[in-house]
Amino acid sequence: MKAIWIAFGTIFIAELGDKTQLAVLALKSKGLSGWGLFTGSMIAFAVLTGLAIIFGDLLHQHINPVIIEKVAAVAFVVIGILMYFGKL
Repeated sequence: MKAIWIAFGTIFIAELGDKTQLAVLALKSKGLSGWGLFTGSMIAFAVLTGLAIIFGDLLHQHINPVIIEKVAAVAFVVIGILMYFGKL
């Protein structure tokens, strides 16, 4: 149960104002079905989350988790810088 709440809190905060949320907002503003958007978005997010879990499990078996965390942190910073300068 602890993992569920940690995942919920982390993802909820990380996704606030994210491009995915803005994409759904834009699609809804074009008049698409709310339930259709919700269902399609949830399926896409579930598939992507499943792939991340599988990939994360494979990484965990071969790479120290501290290294994974540091690489992820650097990737977020690099992506943020690229987005700031309009390169992404």
